Amino acid sequence: MVVDYSKIITFESGKRSGQPCVRGLRMTVYDILEYLASGMTHQEILKDFPYLTEEDLRACLAFAADHGRKIHYAVAA
Repeated sequence: MVVDYSKIITFESGKRSGQPCVRGLRMTVYDILEYLASGMTHQEILKDFPYLTEEDLRACLAFAADHGRKIHYAVAA
């Protein structure tokens, strides 16, 4: 199942230096990924940041997977 993150992950040049953010909030994809990498569970993140949803977290993971795939293909070409 492919997650369509295009309506959740946003880019604004004046917000967080144009980094990909969740729904125009000041929470970046990289913030979420760092929380997950540090061992936080989805439930812990959602409890600490109640304005986020499970769909937001899945969108961050899908964005990272897609971005990583594009980098891999660019290097291989």
